[in-house]
Amino acid sequence: MMSSEISTDGAASSLRPWHFFTLVGLLGATVAVLAVRPSEPAAVVLLVSAAWAGSYVCFGVYRMLLPLVTRQFSDQIETIGGKALAALEREKTLVLRSIKELEFDRAMGKVSDEDFEDMGASLRLRARSILKQLDVDGSSYREVIERELAERLDRAGLEPMASEQTRRVCSGCDASNELDAKFCKSCGAEL
Repeated sequence: MMSSEISTDGAASSLRPWHFFTLVGLLGATVAVLAVRPSEPAAVVLLVSAAWAGSYVCFGVYRMLLPLVTRQFSDQIETIGGKALAALEREKTLVLRSIKELEFDRAMGKVSDEDFEDMGASLRLRARSILKQLDVDGSSYREVIERELAERLDRAGLEPMASEQTRRVCSGCDASNELDAKFCKSCGAEL
């Protein structure tokens, strides 16, 4: 059973900016109708529409200026990026699991060789594109971090670590892979 304290706390914290602008639009329409007291129904509709349009425009301006003045907005963007990265990781896991299940089904004789080649090719293509997306997202951050670390170590007068110890380069396609990788993520060759 829910206590009244919990339900009132949730209601107070759920007020959103668009709620405020909706209330402003209602208040503006009421004030406009009471101040003008139009006799024609078309005039009432026009006044109410103008008040709502003004409220909508103010909400748009608020949404436009919000990222410029608050730090909270940039934190929200990072969270969305983290969620997208987590979704990409989940999809990678599912695609790799699907490839393994397809190989098992072929070994058990449940899938013909032709179907295996068709489905396997599309799954491998999707897995390759996901791995490239994950590598691009991770490598850009990694490069920024490594550059900043090198600058800080240089200012402190310390020797930076060798960067080739953190990556393995494929001899076939010169793609950069993680140190613990057994196969190249670009061409699939064994490292």
